[in-house]
Amino acid sequence: FSPTCADFNERCAQCSEVNWGLTDGGRFYCRSCHNVTEKITEVANTDFASNIKIQTVSKSLKKQEKNDGGCEWYVCEGFQLVLRKQAEALQALGVCPQIKDEVLWNFWRRYLQKTKQAYFDRPAGETAEPVCDSSTDVDSDPERLYSSLSESEGDLQTDRSFVSSTSKVSESTSVHSRSGSVDGSLYLMKKPKEKLRMTMPMTLSFCYMALLWMRETMTLSELLRFVFEGHIPYLNVFQHFPEQMKLRGPDIKIFSVESWPSYEEVFKKMHELAEFLELPRFPDITDSCFLHPDMLCMKYLMEANLPDEMHNWTCRVVKKACIGEVDFLTLVPGNKSTRKVKYDVLAAAVIVVVLKTTFCVLLISFTCSQPKMCMFYSDGPCFELKKWYKVLKHTLDVEQKKLDERRAKYLWRCEKPLFYSAKKKSKVLKRRQIVVNLQNQFARLSGSVLHAEKPKPSSFQLRWSEENTDGSCFHGHSLKGILQKKSGLLKAKKPRYWLCTRKLCNEKLCGHLAHYRGVNFPQSYRFVLRLFSFLLRIEPSYIHDEVCMIEHKLFNKKLCKKKKKKKKKEKKKEKAQGSKKA
Repeated sequence: FSPTCADFNERCAQCSEVNWGLTDGGRFYCRSCHNVTEKITEVANTDFASNIKIQTVSKSLKKQEKNDGGCEWYVCEGFQLVLRKQAEALQALGVCPQIKDEVLWNFWRRYLQKTKQAYFDRPAGETAEPVCDSSTDVDSDPERLYSSLSESEGDLQTDRSFVSSTSKVSESTSVHSRSGSVDGSLYLMKKPKEKLRMTMPMTLSFCYMALLWMRETMTLSELLRFVFEGHIPYLNVFQHFPEQMKLRGPDIKIFSVESWPSYEEVFKKMHELAEFLELPRFPDITDSCFLHPDMLCMKYLMEANLPDEMHNWTCRVVKKACIGEVDFLTLVPGNKSTRKVKYDVLAAAVIVVVLKTTFCVLLISFTCSQPKMCMFYSDGPCFELKKWYKVLKHTLDVEQKKLDERRAKYLWRCEKPLFYSAKKKSKVLKRRQIVVNLQNQFARLSGSVLHAEKPKPSSFQLRWSEENTDGSCFHGHSLKGILQKKSGLLKAKKPRYWLCTRKLCNEKLCGHLAHYRGVNFPQSYRFVLRLFSFLLRIEPSYIHDEVCMIEHKLFNKKLCKKKKKKKKKEKKKEKAQGSKKA
């Protein structure tokens, strides 16, 4: 007859333990992780075999498999599948294919290792400890790799050394739990900030960290915009899960999203992740890299329909303020002395500073009358700020209205209804059918299309063509009517500059470098901030912070001189008052 469980000494492929039992079908299964092997015992004498005490898998597990056809899966497997779908979407948008199988995969594997969920050595025979209480040293083991992101959807078997529930979660917990995943209920019981617990917004932080590591052309604002437009899976991403991965109860709270990710949240989590994973210095961002302010300013100047000549001014501001240096732009995780750079916001702020410098703009209203100037030069027609404002305001109002309507009509519920328990399944399905019928009726009455077509992915939201005859494109316009030559250099006719703020706040304590209240600033300045906040899909206060930072870098010496003069005047006043009293 075939060897018994005691004679079968091979290690389990999932948990590397030797703790075998036999199923009713004669297969070997691991008692620790319930992994069933393909090896079948060959019984020669049935009479003898009937006297053998065979240990079988729990009948409740077999009943569960027959009832819903699901398989055992863990929360980290769900997030792995989400990251895989997002990486494939980024590849479809033109990102380098290495982002999926090399960069993002290595970050994810290191995260699992750091959080003691996978890739750490555990002596044979020792039961897996919970993720929070494990004291095993982190050390990668190439022989026990986690299933690759490039594997098929059906192959979801993972390295069970990461499972925190094999010892703490009993059989009844995994079978009778209302969660479809094995550790879904325990996952929600953990503290939110405990070792950077994985969430849906953090998947985007992983993607942005991979894009930044590869110095791709996609900024964080573009990444979030592509998420909103549906080009990158995020909302209702669990619909891409295979049928074997059933979502119930706590799983819905983990993977279901009912709000759009914020720029600040994804940005902060990315830096926390980079520091937590102890990543080395990121690749240098040089002047030839797309994330450099000189390159990004060129893009946003085109999108804001501003003259091409302004790019020379943005380069001068970047050089003068020393914000184009490699050490300033390159991310060094854990280095608290350097400022965390928001590349797209920084480029937009540079353009705002240039507008304030060249036009002394933003100090007056766009509606004020401008002096008559020569309308045409050899380089092209003269740039008129008032006309630019009228064209941009009309376009911005139309696009903002479309965006607001799309947000209002967005369907947060997925087509595939979810339910927390089997008892509520019939009620949920009935309510879902009623909602669909009502939506169809209202769509017929209003004559509107319920499901609008997804816009094609594009790096530009506003497009301006020089071929238009209506004169709405200002790219080729000249700045000679606004600038004058002094010592061979073009300078602004009005050298005045209006500072947004003279004193910056402590960003670590206050959260902002400066406080932005629209009422306290001119209408022209508010409009320019509104334009770039629409392009970047962020709050105007973030751009205002960067503008104040650049201004203080540019005018730091002058501000210091003014402070010294004020101190001298105060000392003189104090001496004069003292002499009078005497």
